[in-house]
Amino acid sequence: MTVAVERLITSEISRPARYLGNELGAVHKPWETAKVRWVLTYPELYEVGASNLGHVILYNILNAQPRQLCDRAYLPAPDLANKLRATQTPLFAVESKRALQEFDILGFSLSYELGATNILEMLDLAGIPLTWKDRQASDTYPLIFAGGQTATSNPEPYADFFDFFAIGDGEELLPEIGLVLEEGKTRGLSRRELLLDLAQVPGVYVPQFYAMAGDGSVHPLDANVPRRILRRVAAPIPAYSIGLVPYVETVHDRLTIEIRRGCTRGCRFCQPGMLTRPARDVEPEAVVSAIEQGMRATGYNEFSLLSLSCSDYLSLPAVGMEIKNRLQAENISLSLPSQRVDRFDQNIAHILGGARQSGLTFAPEAGTQRMRDIVNKGLTNEELLRGVKTAWEQGWDKIKLYFMIGLPGETDADVLGIAETVAWLQRECRAKGRRPLAFNLTISNFTPKPHTPFQWHSVSTAEFQRKQELLRQEFRRMKGVKVNFTDVRISAMEDFIGRGDRRISSVIRRAWELGAGMDSWYDSVERAFNAWGKAIAEAGLSWKYRQVEQGEWNLMEAPQPALDAPLPWDHIDTGISKQWLKDDLQRALAAVTVPDCSFDGCSHCGVCSTDFGHNVVIEPPPIPEFAGNFVPKTTKVQRLRVHFGKQGDMALVGHLDLLRLFDRAIRRAALPISFTGGFHPSPRMSIAQALPLGATSSGEIIDFELTQELSPQEFQLRLSQQLPSNIPIYSVAVVDLKAPAATQILDKAEYLITVATKANTTSAQWQAWVAAIAESKAIWFEQQSKSGKRQNVNLRDRLFELSVEPRAADAIIRYVGSCRNDGTQLRPEQAIFMLEQVAPQQEFQILHVHRQRLILEQTVSL
Repeated sequence: MTVAVERLITSEISRPARYLGNELGAVHKPWETAKVRWVLTYPELYEVGASNLGHVILYNILNAQPRQLCDRAYLPAPDLANKLRATQTPLFAVESKRALQEFDILGFSLSYELGATNILEMLDLAGIPLTWKDRQASDTYPLIFAGGQTATSNPEPYADFFDFFAIGDGEELLPEIGLVLEEGKTRGLSRRELLLDLAQVPGVYVPQFYAMAGDGSVHPLDANVPRRILRRVAAPIPAYSIGLVPYVETVHDRLTIEIRRGCTRGCRFCQPGMLTRPARDVEPEAVVSAIEQGMRATGYNEFSLLSLSCSDYLSLPAVGMEIKNRLQAENISLSLPSQRVDRFDQNIAHILGGARQSGLTFAPEAGTQRMRDIVNKGLTNEELLRGVKTAWEQGWDKIKLYFMIGLPGETDADVLGIAETVAWLQRECRAKGRRPLAFNLTISNFTPKPHTPFQWHSVSTAEFQRKQELLRQEFRRMKGVKVNFTDVRISAMEDFIGRGDRRISSVIRRAWELGAGMDSWYDSVERAFNAWGKAIAEAGLSWKYRQVEQGEWNLMEAPQPALDAPLPWDHIDTGISKQWLKDDLQRALAAVTVPDCSFDGCSHCGVCSTDFGHNVVIEPPPIPEFAGNFVPKTTKVQRLRVHFGKQGDMALVGHLDLLRLFDRAIRRAALPISFTGGFHPSPRMSIAQALPLGATSSGEIIDFELTQELSPQEFQLRLSQQLPSNIPIYSVAVVDLKAPAATQILDKAEYLITVATKANTTSAQWQAWVAAIAESKAIWFEQQSKSGKRQNVNLRDRLFELSVEPRAADAIIRYVGSCRNDGTQLRPEQAIFMLEQVAPQQEFQILHVHRQRLILEQTVSL
């Protein structure tokens, strides 16, 4: 059964459009015909989850499977979570609006050590027992699994909560799991039998079939399950990246296409680099085709190319230039994540940005050459300067840099070297007539990660705090540098959980019970840290946390046998041998670097094999000749005035999100919109007035200015095809370009307000109240301007027509009132205020607001 969400998802909650599930690209497959029903559940707010590339890719892949459907769920914001609990309504999937309990399988993304408390919150809201042991009591509960980087790295701290883990890439693994589930349902297997079948699938880890020994290592309990679980490896498929286009602005509000998976640079602190080998390039033509198709299908005005190291994709300059040339006339920008500064050159600088120059981020990681050699960064001072100087010469005035402190072998001189490096870069990037180069620095505390050469390292929180203070003192004397430090407490907690064993599960559960959640959000740090601390103490693991906090697991002082001790994640086969990690640690301590095996000799890490594949490095094609930057077409040939509606659940889409929706619809329809000039060209379109969130309308107006003439009929047809059905286009008319815009001549608005009273009310009473308002000369209302100035206004002067249609349980108030963009307005709540003045004994409740029409000066509105 579907959940009655209409009473929960209202304009009173924050950004209600998060939960509608009706985005462009959402797949609604028939429930009845599906044999296996999935929910991909992302344990963060919608704005984070809906823009996560892995989430989008797996959603598209699963919905492409026959006889299977995939819905989505996200962590609800606290306001909706409180409503769900208060009304005893289970958490639901956004598309089908069905309770999560009704599905066969729920897959959580676990990509952050402290994110498991959000998963427990979602399970609790769904009414699903938190542990696999508690779910054993019934075969009716869905299977609960986790995938993602943290799940692949070390699943043990979370083993109590999940029926199984998906280790590694999911593109091929999840469809295989779906086939096992379909066969198991057909055969009527029990929960345990089904999990035993799943355990035979390479990449599936079922914790209940394994036990933890006293030393923390993990061993099989059943002879039918593998001793070690193989990490799955899949090739990226860009076409599956094209999908959801959210109505609300997301964290990464753009099309994202993966160009290279895996990294072989060998940075010794970097877990993603170790967990994603080998490196696999995507064919340049496949990338270009996906971007071109994706931009036209989604209407985005920005795209991003994704890789752990985009600069190591040798085809980047050619691909970037080709797509920039193909989409030259469409005001498109390219952004890249953090890049290798040593590969940044004029070719990459030319393809970045577009109509808007994007930000630029480099990660030197350490402030001295010695430390960069220890971590195997493969970056010299000369390369660092060349990359930064190239960016400055190409017009960037501000660059973001990432550094780390607390690395193995680090001295105070290395820490202070960060400030010295930044000061040196500023000195080298000065010129007459140019503002000095500014830097935004993020200085994080190194957190050792499993499956890396530094997995045996540890640094005390006191030492981190001391080193942070050293840098604060240095940077106080520097101008043009903004510095952000990572909270030391979060780093220690990430380390404690990330390198923990199964005993940590009880800590995670208790921390959630004590209020830890959304731990990656800054405003929750204090509450989360206190909850974690109390949970650790109650679990009797304070001694273990102190080891982390005091840096007592330090490889610099540990005897050699400590490196041979079993680790909680040794049963996860990532392809890299533990012996190679130990050898590479010794190379690190001697500051010996290892070359990148994608471009130099093999480093013999153990990955390249039939199980994991080999590096795929594609020779770059020639870089096309630059066809020129986007030049906005500012010519205005025609103005069209569009009357449209906002119906149904689209009433919950806010004004700015509606503008973005129209912008993308115009792009998808390839309509010849005119642009403003300047550094940030934007399409010339303007909505006459914002509609209150939650209100419906059949009388909205938006003006468009075009660079070439179109018939109103063609414009209406092309635009309507790209809009949701609940944004109907009623009419399109040509307006003289010299005539004022609708925003300038908006005069009045007609509203229909559905109103109820607590006490029984007769038709005569309603009519009497309306008559009393009509007979009033003045009804005063105190309002506050944007500047904070208070003034009294006579609402009666702003009311032109008023009538009422009493009904059995409520009444519909119809009024025509002022609706000018200079602030002279009669809002629906002010109309109800007038009712309250003539019937002070009554308590009125607005049930619904509908704007019937907007009335322009000296025009006859439709």
